[in-house]
Amino acid sequence: MEELTTDLLRRHGLSVTGSRIKILALFLQSESALAHHDIEVKTKEKFDRVTVYRTLQTFMDKGIIHTIPTSDNSVKYALCKDNCEEGHHHDDHIHFICSRCGITSCLDKVQVPHIKLPRGYQSRQTEVVISGICKECSL
Repeated sequence: MEELTTDLLRRHGLSVTGSRIKILALFLQSESALAHHDIEVKTKEKFDRVTVYRTLQTFMDKGIIHTIPTSDNSVKYALCKDNCEEGHHHDDHIHFICSRCGITSCLDKVQVPHIKLPRGYQSRQTEVVISGICKECSL
């Protein structure tokens, strides 16, 4: 896992640090989006909040992760796919938030519906967040 994280950091022009390796590894291993608090708890490290925040901001700037807005006005973070790049995300996909377990997932295979905007408007990114019951909680 460390080789994969190191390679990914270098491909995005980032220096390899212990905190970046551990935080990126957490995203690579997670099947759902993570909140700032989740990262602090799951890394089991004593990173200060500023280090985690700066790392997340750097990863967003470099196109490694993207944000997902939540109903309580907080933010979760998820790993970008290969087509995101520095300064421009291509994360036009649907996010699903389970109202039972709280898991937030990227539904990459569900197509975002095309929205015809009024004349003169230009879309740069579409964010669709659906809440409901996930497949695990439906069982």
